Amino acid sequence: MTQRISTALLGFGLAGSVFHAPFLAALDAFSLDVIVTGDPARQAAARAAYPQARVVGRRDWSAAGSGVDLVVVATPPASHAALAREALEGGCAVVVDKPFTVTSAEGEELIALAGERGLVLTTYQNRRWDGEYLTLKKLLAEGSLGQVRRFESRLERWQQDITKEWKAQATAADGGGILFDLGTHLIDQALQLFGPPVRVYGEAAARRPEEKADDDAFVALEHAGGVVSHLWMNLNVAQLGPRLRVLGSEAAFVKHVPDQQEAQLVAGIRPGDPAYGVDPEGNWGMLGRDGAQVPVPTERGNFTAFYELLAQAVLQGGPVPVDPAGSVAALRIIEQVRGQVA
Repeated sequence: MTQRISTALLGFGLAGSVFHAPFLAALDAFSLDVIVTGDPARQAAARAAYPQARVVGRRDWSAAGSGVDLVVVATPPASHAALAREALEGGCAVVVDKPFTVTSAEGEELIALAGERGLVLTTYQNRRWDGEYLTLKKLLAEGSLGQVRRFESRLERWQQDITKEWKAQATAADGGGILFDLGTHLIDQALQLFGPPVRVYGEAAARRPEEKADDDAFVALEHAGGVVSHLWMNLNVAQLGPRLRVLGSEAAFVKHVPDQQEAQLVAGIRPGDPAYGVDPEGNWGMLGRDGAQVPVPTERGNFTAFYELLAQAVLQGGPVPVDPAGSVAALRIIEQVRGQVA
Protein backbone atom coordinates (compact mmCIF):
# COMPACT_ATOMS: atom_id res chain seq x y z
CA MET A 1 0.00 0.00 0.00
CA THR A 2 1.35 3.40 -0.97
CA GLN A 3 1.14 6.27 1.48
CA ARG A 4 -1.37 7.96 -0.82
CA ILE A 5 -4.52 5.93 -1.30
CA SER A 6 -5.11 5.49 -5.03
CA THR A 7 -8.86 5.87 -5.48
CA ALA A 8 -11.46 5.11 -8.12
CA LEU A 9 -14.79 6.93 -7.87
CA LEU A 10 -17.72 5.12 -9.48
CA GLY A 11 -20.41 7.64 -10.40
CA PHE A 12 -20.26 11.40 -10.88
CA GLY A 13 -23.82 12.51 -10.19
CA LEU A 14 -24.70 14.48 -7.06
CA ALA A 15 -23.16 11.88 -4.75
CA GLY A 16 -19.90 11.52 -6.64
CA SER A 17 -19.35 15.14 -7.63
CA VAL A 18 -20.55 16.83 -4.42
CA PHE A 19 -20.14 14.40 -1.53
CA HIS A 20 -17.04 12.41 -2.49
CA ALA A 21 -14.74 13.98 -5.08
CA PRO A 22 -14.16 17.30 -3.21
CA PHE A 23 -12.98 15.48 -0.09
CA LEU A 24 -10.83 12.98 -1.97
CA ALA A 25 -9.18 15.95 -3.72
CA ALA A 26 -8.80 18.02 -0.55
CA LEU A 27 -6.97 15.45 1.57
CA ASP A 28 -3.33 14.58 0.94
CA ALA A 29 -3.91 10.96 1.96
CA PHE A 30 -5.92 10.31 -1.21
CA SER A 31 -5.16 10.37 -4.90
CA LEU A 32 -8.28 10.55 -7.10
CA ASP A 33 -6.98 8.60 -10.08
CA VAL A 34 -10.06 7.19 -11.81
CA ILE A 35 -13.60 8.54 -12.26
CA VAL A 36 -16.17 6.25 -13.86
CA THR A 37 -19.29 7.68 -15.50
CA GLY A 38 -21.00 6.89 -18.77
CA ASP A 39 -22.68 10.28 -19.15
CA PRO A 40 -20.78 12.51 -21.64
CA ALA A 41 -21.68 15.75 -19.82
CA ARG A 42 -20.51 14.32 -16.50
CA GLN A 43 -17.35 13.02 -18.11
CA ALA A 44 -16.58 16.53 -19.35
CA ALA A 45 -17.31 18.01 -15.92
CA ALA A 46 -15.09 15.41 -14.22
CA ARG A 47 -12.19 16.08 -16.62
CA ALA A 48 -12.48 19.82 -16.07
CA ALA A 49 -12.63 19.56 -12.28
CA TYR A 50 -10.06 16.76 -11.82
CA PRO A 51 -7.66 16.80 -14.80
CA GLN A 52 -5.27 14.39 -13.05
CA ALA A 53 -7.91 11.63 -13.03
CA ARG A 54 -8.58 9.17 -15.79
CA VAL A 55 -12.26 9.50 -16.73
CA VAL A 56 -13.79 6.40 -18.28
CA GLY A 57 -17.12 4.75 -18.97
CA ARG A 58 -18.41 1.66 -17.20
CA ARG A 59 -17.10 -0.71 -19.89
CA ASP A 60 -13.54 0.46 -19.32
CA TRP A 61 -13.72 0.42 -15.53
CA SER A 62 -12.07 -2.95 -14.91
CA ALA A 63 -8.94 -2.05 -16.87
CA ALA A 64 -8.76 1.55 -15.64
CA GLY A 65 -9.30 0.53 -12.03
CA SER A 66 -6.60 -2.11 -11.82
CA GLY A 67 -4.08 -1.23 -9.14
CA VAL A 68 -6.23 1.17 -7.13
CA ASP A 69 -6.39 0.83 -3.34
CA LEU A 70 -9.89 2.18 -2.75
CA VAL A 71 -13.17 2.10 -4.67
CA VAL A 72 -15.95 4.55 -3.81
CA VAL A 73 -19.37 3.37 -5.02
CA ALA A 74 -21.54 6.44 -5.67
CA THR A 75 -23.94 4.96 -8.24
CA PRO A 76 -27.72 4.30 -8.01
CA PRO A 77 -28.62 1.92 -5.15
CA ALA A 78 -29.56 -1.11 -7.27
CA SER A 79 -25.91 -1.38 -8.40
CA HIS A 80 -24.28 -1.00 -4.97
CA ALA A 81 -24.05 -4.65 -3.96
CA ALA A 82 -22.63 -5.92 -7.27
CA LEU A 83 -20.07 -3.12 -7.63
CA ALA A 84 -18.92 -3.38 -4.01
CA ARG A 85 -18.58 -7.15 -4.36
CA GLU A 86 -16.51 -6.72 -7.55
CA ALA A 87 -14.21 -4.25 -5.82
CA LEU A 88 -13.75 -6.43 -2.74
CA GLU A 89 -13.01 -9.46 -4.91
CA GLY A 90 -10.39 -7.31 -6.63
CA GLY A 91 -8.68 -6.68 -3.29
CA CYS A 92 -9.76 -3.06 -2.81
CA ALA A 93 -11.01 -1.20 0.23
CA VAL A 94 -14.57 -0.01 -0.43
CA VAL A 95 -16.81 2.91 0.48
CA VAL A 96 -20.48 2.49 -0.44
CA ASP A 97 -22.74 5.52 -0.48
CA LYS A 98 -26.07 5.17 1.30
CA PRO A 99 -28.20 3.17 1.12
CA PHE A 100 -25.49 0.58 1.72
CA THR A 101 -27.43 -2.04 -0.24
CA VAL A 102 -31.08 -2.56 -1.21
CA THR A 103 -31.57 -5.47 1.19
CA SER A 104 -30.10 -6.32 4.57
CA ALA A 105 -29.11 -9.76 3.22
CA GLU A 106 -26.94 -8.14 0.52
CA GLY A 107 -25.29 -6.00 3.15
CA GLU A 108 -24.53 -8.97 5.37
CA GLU A 109 -22.96 -10.78 2.40
CA LEU A 110 -20.65 -7.84 1.70
CA ILE A 111 -19.62 -7.59 5.37
CA ALA A 112 -18.81 -11.31 5.39
CA LEU A 113 -16.78 -11.03 2.18
CA ALA A 114 -14.79 -8.05 3.49
CA GLY A 115 -14.10 -9.98 6.69
CA GLU A 116 -12.91 -13.03 4.79
CA ARG A 117 -10.57 -10.91 2.66
CA GLY A 118 -9.40 -8.69 5.51
CA LEU A 119 -10.47 -5.56 3.64
CA VAL A 120 -11.86 -2.21 4.75
CA LEU A 121 -15.58 -1.79 4.04
CA THR A 122 -17.60 1.20 5.19
CA THR A 123 -20.78 3.13 4.41
CA TYR A 124 -20.95 6.84 3.67
CA GLN A 125 -23.32 7.95 6.44
CA ASN A 126 -21.99 11.49 6.23
CA ARG A 127 -24.81 13.04 8.23
CA ARG A 128 -23.23 11.75 11.40
CA TRP A 129 -21.13 14.90 10.89
CA ASP A 130 -24.01 17.35 10.40
CA GLY A 131 -23.67 20.42 12.60
CA GLU A 132 -27.02 19.95 14.35
CA TYR A 133 -26.30 16.27 15.03
CA LEU A 134 -22.90 17.09 16.53
CA THR A 135 -24.52 19.85 18.61
CA LEU A 136 -27.19 17.50 19.94
CA LYS A 137 -24.54 14.88 20.81
CA LYS A 138 -22.71 17.54 22.82
CA LEU A 139 -25.89 18.60 24.66
CA LEU A 140 -26.71 14.98 25.48
CA ALA A 141 -23.18 14.37 26.79
CA GLU A 142 -23.53 17.45 29.02
CA GLY A 143 -26.96 16.36 30.29
CA SER A 144 -28.48 19.67 29.22
CA LEU A 145 -31.91 18.22 28.46
CA GLY A 146 -32.22 15.90 31.44
CA GLN A 147 -33.69 12.53 30.53
CA VAL A 148 -34.55 12.51 26.82
CA ARG A 149 -38.07 11.30 26.16
CA ARG A 150 -38.79 12.15 22.53
CA PHE A 151 -36.55 12.71 19.50
CA GLU A 152 -38.16 14.36 16.47
CA SER A 153 -36.12 14.64 13.30
CA ARG A 154 -37.09 15.83 9.84
CA LEU A 155 -35.59 16.07 6.39
CA GLU A 156 -38.30 17.78 4.38
CA ARG A 157 -38.38 19.57 1.04
CA TRP A 158 -40.73 20.94 -1.57
CA GLN A 159 -39.51 19.05 -4.64
CA GLN A 160 -42.34 18.27 -7.02
CA ASP A 161 -40.23 17.37 -10.05
CA ILE A 162 -38.15 14.20 -10.28
CA THR A 163 -35.03 15.48 -12.02
CA LYS A 164 -32.89 12.33 -12.05
CA GLU A 165 -33.75 9.70 -14.63
CA TRP A 166 -32.86 6.75 -12.41
CA LYS A 167 -35.04 8.09 -9.58
CA ALA A 168 -37.95 8.51 -11.97
CA GLN A 169 -37.67 4.84 -12.93
CA ALA A 170 -36.69 3.26 -9.61
CA THR A 171 -39.16 1.24 -7.56
CA ALA A 172 -38.65 0.33 -3.92
CA ALA A 173 -37.15 -2.97 -5.12
CA ASP A 174 -34.48 -0.92 -6.93
CA GLY A 175 -33.66 1.13 -3.85
CA GLY A 176 -35.79 4.05 -5.00
CA GLY A 177 -37.85 6.30 -2.76
CA ILE A 178 -37.45 8.60 0.20
CA LEU A 179 -37.06 5.83 2.79
CA PHE A 180 -33.87 4.60 1.13
CA ASP A 181 -32.67 8.16 0.48
CA LEU A 182 -33.24 10.62 3.34
CA GLY A 183 -34.73 7.96 5.60
CA THR A 184 -31.42 6.13 5.72
CA HIS A 185 -29.85 9.20 7.33
CA LEU A 186 -32.59 9.81 9.88
CA ILE A 187 -32.80 6.19 11.00
CA ASP A 188 -29.00 5.96 11.28
CA GLN A 189 -28.85 9.08 13.46
CA ALA A 190 -31.60 7.80 15.75
CA LEU A 191 -29.89 4.43 16.17
CA GLN A 192 -26.55 6.08 16.90
CA LEU A 193 -28.05 8.37 19.53
CA PHE A 194 -30.48 6.06 21.30
CA GLY A 195 -29.71 2.48 20.36
CA PRO A 196 -31.77 -0.33 18.81
CA PRO A 197 -35.57 -0.26 18.77
CA VAL A 198 -37.92 -2.68 20.48
CA ARG A 199 -40.85 -1.51 18.35
CA VAL A 200 -41.07 -0.08 14.82
CA TYR A 201 -43.99 1.63 13.11
CA GLY A 202 -43.93 3.20 9.66
CA GLU A 203 -45.91 4.88 6.91
CA ALA A 204 -44.93 5.44 3.29
CA ALA A 205 -46.81 6.91 0.35
CA ALA A 206 -46.19 8.15 -3.19
CA ARG A 207 -47.70 11.63 -3.61
CA ARG A 208 -46.11 12.80 -6.88
CA PRO A 209 -47.73 11.34 -10.02
CA GLU A 210 -44.40 10.05 -11.41
CA GLU A 211 -43.17 8.54 -8.13
CA LYS A 212 -42.78 4.75 -8.33
CA ALA A 213 -41.64 4.16 -4.75
CA ASP A 214 -42.38 6.68 -1.96
CA ASP A 215 -41.80 10.38 -1.41
CA ASP A 216 -43.65 10.88 1.91
CA ALA A 217 -42.70 8.63 4.84
CA PHE A 218 -42.79 8.51 8.62
CA VAL A 219 -40.98 6.12 10.95
CA ALA A 220 -41.50 5.75 14.71
CA LEU A 221 -38.98 3.87 16.83
CA GLU A 222 -39.36 2.94 20.48
CA HIS A 223 -35.80 2.46 21.65
CA ALA A 224 -34.75 -0.09 24.25
CA GLY A 225 -33.82 2.76 26.61
CA GLY A 226 -37.30 4.28 26.47
CA VAL A 227 -36.74 7.18 24.06
CA VAL A 228 -39.28 7.45 21.25
CA SER A 229 -38.01 8.70 17.86
CA HIS A 230 -40.37 10.23 15.31
CA LEU A 231 -38.71 10.60 11.90
CA TRP A 232 -40.23 12.44 8.95
CA MET A 233 -38.90 12.40 5.37
CA ASN A 234 -40.98 14.12 2.73
CA LEU A 235 -40.59 15.85 -0.65
CA ASN A 236 -44.09 17.37 -0.62
CA VAL A 237 -43.80 19.87 2.23
CA ALA A 238 -44.93 23.41 1.46
CA GLN A 239 -44.07 24.63 4.99
CA LEU A 240 -41.11 22.93 6.66
CA GLY A 241 -41.14 21.69 10.24
CA PRO A 242 -38.11 22.01 12.55
CA ARG A 243 -35.07 19.98 11.59
CA LEU A 244 -34.76 18.75 15.19
CA ARG A 245 -37.07 18.88 18.20
CA VAL A 246 -35.77 16.97 21.20
CA LEU A 247 -37.80 16.87 24.42
CA GLY A 248 -36.24 16.07 27.77
CA SER A 249 -37.26 16.06 31.43
CA GLU A 250 -35.49 19.39 32.04
CA ALA A 251 -35.38 21.19 28.71
CA ALA A 252 -35.96 20.94 24.97
CA PHE A 253 -33.69 21.64 22.03
CA VAL A 254 -35.25 22.90 18.79
CA LYS A 255 -33.38 23.72 15.60
CA HIS A 256 -35.22 24.76 12.46
CA VAL A 257 -32.53 25.18 9.80
CA PRO A 258 -30.62 22.06 8.68
CA ASP A 259 -26.89 21.65 8.17
CA GLN A 260 -25.49 23.84 5.39
CA GLN A 261 -22.66 21.66 4.07
CA GLU A 262 -24.57 20.25 1.09
CA ALA A 263 -25.67 23.74 0.01
CA GLN A 264 -22.12 25.01 0.44
CA LEU A 265 -20.63 22.19 -1.62
CA VAL A 266 -23.17 22.74 -4.41
CA ALA A 267 -22.28 26.46 -4.34
CA GLY A 268 -18.58 25.64 -4.75
CA ILE A 269 -17.45 26.19 -1.15
CA ARG A 270 -14.91 23.44 -0.55
CA PRO A 271 -13.39 21.76 2.51
CA GLY A 272 -10.63 23.95 3.85
CA ASP A 273 -12.51 27.18 3.15
CA PRO A 274 -12.86 29.17 6.41
CA ALA A 275 -16.64 29.33 5.88
CA TYR A 276 -17.08 25.62 5.23
CA GLY A 277 -19.33 23.91 7.77
CA VAL A 278 -19.99 27.10 9.74
CA ASP A 279 -23.64 27.66 10.71
CA PRO A 280 -24.67 31.35 10.80
CA GLU A 281 -25.87 32.62 14.17
CA GLY A 282 -29.36 33.16 12.78
CA ASN A 283 -29.62 29.39 12.21
CA TRP A 284 -28.69 28.33 15.74
CA GLY A 285 -31.05 26.16 17.75
CA MET A 286 -32.71 27.10 21.04
CA LEU A 287 -32.31 25.28 24.35
CA GLY A 288 -34.56 25.55 27.39
CA ARG A 289 -38.25 25.96 28.12
CA ASP A 290 -40.79 28.44 26.77
CA GLY A 291 -39.96 31.82 28.27
CA ALA A 292 -36.45 30.76 29.24
CA GLN A 293 -34.56 29.79 26.10
CA VAL A 294 -30.98 30.43 25.05
CA PRO A 295 -29.38 30.07 21.62
CA VAL A 296 -26.87 27.25 21.23
CA PRO A 297 -23.96 27.78 18.81
CA THR A 298 -23.99 25.02 16.22
CA GLU A 299 -20.97 22.74 16.17
CA ARG A 300 -19.11 23.08 12.92
CA GLY A 301 -20.29 20.56 10.32
CA ASN A 302 -17.49 18.27 9.24
CA PHE A 303 -18.09 15.75 6.44
CA THR A 304 -14.31 15.79 5.98
CA ALA A 305 -13.98 13.71 9.15
CA PHE A 306 -15.34 10.65 7.34
CA TYR A 307 -12.45 10.57 4.89
CA GLU A 308 -9.89 11.51 7.54
CA LEU A 309 -10.97 8.47 9.57
CA LEU A 310 -11.06 6.34 6.44
CA ALA A 311 -7.44 7.22 5.66
CA GLN A 312 -6.45 6.06 9.15
CA ALA A 313 -8.38 2.82 8.66
CA VAL A 314 -6.75 2.06 5.31
CA LEU A 315 -3.20 3.19 6.08
CA GLN A 316 -2.89 2.42 9.79
CA GLY A 317 -5.51 -0.24 10.49
CA GLY A 318 -7.73 2.04 12.54
CA PRO A 319 -11.50 1.58 12.90
CA VAL A 320 -13.68 2.38 9.90
CA PRO A 321 -15.56 5.70 10.10
CA VAL A 322 -18.93 3.91 9.83
CA ASP A 323 -19.41 0.26 10.72
CA PRO A 324 -21.55 -1.15 7.87
CA ALA A 325 -23.34 -3.35 10.41
CA GLY A 326 -25.09 -0.17 11.57
CA SER A 327 -26.26 0.47 8.03
CA VAL A 328 -27.61 -3.08 7.86
CA ALA A 329 -29.54 -2.43 11.08
CA ALA A 330 -31.15 0.59 9.43
CA LEU A 331 -32.00 -1.50 6.36
CA ARG A 332 -33.78 -4.02 8.59
CA ILE A 333 -35.96 -1.20 9.94
CA ILE A 334 -36.76 -0.08 6.40
CA GLU A 335 -37.71 -3.66 5.55
CA GLN A 336 -40.03 -3.76 8.58
CA VAL A 337 -41.69 -0.53 7.44
CA ARG A 338 -42.04 -1.86 3.90
CA GLY A 339 -43.73 -4.94 5.31
CA GLN A 340 -46.22 -2.81 7.23
CA VAL A 341 -47.19 -0.65 4.24
CA ALA A 342 -47.19 -3.39 1.56
